[in-house]
Formats: sequence, structure tokens, C-alpha cells
Amino acid sequence: MFRPAPRNLITDIAGLTVGHATDEKVATGVTAVLCGSGWPAAVDVRGGGPGSRETDALSPENLVGRAHAVVLAGGSVFGLGAADGVAAALSNMNIGLQLRPGSHHIPIVPSAVLHDLGNGGDKNWGLEPPYRDLGICALKAADSHFELGSVGAGRGAMAGVLKGGIGSTSLDLGDGLIVGALVAVNSIGSALMPDGKTYWAWAFELAEEFGGGGPPTTRMDLSDPAPDESRLQVMGRLQAGTNTTLGVVACNADLTTAECKRVAMMAQDGIARAVRPAHTPLDGDTIFALASGEVKLLESRLRAAHVGRIGSAAADCVARAIARAVHFSGSLSV
Repeated sequence: MFRPAPRNLITDIAGLTVGHATDEKVATGVTAVLCGSGWPAAVDVRGGGPGSRETDALSPENLVGRAHAVVLAGGSVFGLGAADGVAAALSNMNIGLQLRPGSHHIPIVPSAVLHDLGNGGDKNWGLEPPYRDLGICALKAADSHFELGSVGAGRGAMAGVLKGGIGSTSLDLGDGLIVGALVAVNSIGSALMPDGKTYWAWAFELAEEFGGGGPPTTRMDLSDPAPDESRLQVMGRLQAGTNTTLGVVACNADLTTAECKRVAMMAQDGIARAVRPAHTPLDGDTIFALASGEVKLLESRLRAAHVGRIGSAAADCVARAIARAVHFSGSLSV
């Protein structure tokens, strides 16, 4: 029987650490996922309005295909500056590619952002957005234990008409193989069914990790989204740029960059399982995948089946992490 790994966090993957930096005045923040040695990595984008940096560096046909960190941030395009801070700090720690002896280390720090500019807080930062400094602070805070809910990149996030935030999970597949996920949920879609209390992801919950509410107790009419749509319209959220679910999935298998790409693609299904609707023209839904290489998969016809098993588990972890993000954010206001 599958179960969460000990922390039920993405940092159950040995070698990964996560740090948050939150600016309460601005009601925004940054979350950094660190794998300093440079792990095989890939990305899959399904939303119609993404904001990202260095995603092409992770394409299997290109040179690098590895990442030293992944940065998730609020702030829309301004939040992309968070990766500048993380890259500079990592280079100063001699982490990254070095093209010739004595030259600067060049960290590969792909990033994706969500739009929280209309979700409260003082955004009058003039010519000095806070994100570069927040990126450096998130790097310094990185640890194997980290907070869930309204923190880091999830501080100003919404999930439909509810508070969004940061969620994370893991899954122990046995034989030493572990998969984990971290998400920042700022979706236009809802994580709850029309009864307002049942998570769409209820069937994937393990060990009452997001409240143990179980399945719906009454049959619901799923054909009329009008009440939520009217509230979203009043809140100004039915427009481009206001909605996104960002995620990082990781495993400890020895995946290639191309195999990480397949896992990232499969993990996107977790968003569709936990948020309705998902992957709309208004969303920036983006999932990164990382692999530590600790567990060696067999080089045989079964290898593709193992990759598929990891991708399926990653999708389950994403769905559970989305519900945990909303659960741990509770009724906090933006």
C-alpha cells in the first residue's frame, strides 16, 4: 500500500531543500527549490498565459537539460527577478556550470511566476521590485523542513474564490523509490466541489493530510458554475494573468532529461484532477520535473514502464499538494 514518505514533503527526495521568503507588506513572496549539484530537469507548460525564465534550457534537444534550482514567485513579470538573486547567490557559492577555469560559475535557475498583483498588498515599489532580494532570502532559508499555506510564492495567491498557497506531498513507491511535489496554487478554477467543502482531490488523500473530509455526501449539479463565476467576475479574476498553478515534481530515480519531460507532462494531470477548470487560456500552469539519480532503473524494456509509474505517482502528488495548499492556507485573507 502506498504511503507518504516520512515528511510528506518534496524534500523527502534526498538532496532537495526548499526555502520561502515572504513580504507581508507587499503580500507576495518567493519559493526556491534547490538541487545544487545540477539535476536532470524538464518543464511542461499547459496554461495559455505563462510567465517563465530559462525553460528552453531544459528542452531535451538542447545542451544543458539540468537545473541547480527552480524558483517560483509571485509578482507576474516582476517576479522573474527572483531568479536573478538566486543565480547570483549560487554563483557566489561556486555552484553552476564553469566554462573555463577561473570563470564565473553559471547556475541554471529556471523560474515561473504567478500573478498576484491584484490580490492585496502594497505594490507601489517604483523602480525597485522586491523579488531579487526575496530570491536571495529564499535561498538562504532553504531547508528540508518548510511551511505550507500562505507563504513564499503562495502568499498572495488565490484558488478560485478561496485563499491559495503552497502545498507539498510525497509518495513512497517501495524499493527506495520516492516521488514528491510542491505547488503554488493561484488558480482561476476551484479546488473544492460545488458543496464548498469537498476537495476535487479527495480520492487521492493519504493519512488525512488535508483534513480527511472524504467524498461528497450528496449528489451535486456540476453543470452550473454561475455562482462562482459571478464572484470571480466581481473579484476581477476572470481575466488574463490572474490565474496559475505552478509546480515542481521530483524523484530519486536516474531519469534523463527526456524522461523528466515525460514525468512533467504526466504530472500536469494532477492539476486537472484537483482544480476545475484547469489549463485555461487565462492560466499559466507550469510543472517542472527533477531527478536526483540516486535509484538506478533497469536498462530494459521495463524502463519505460518505470518512468510511467513515476509520472503517475507525480500526478497524484500534485493533486494532493493542491488540496494541501488550500487546506493549510485556511481562511487567511490576502
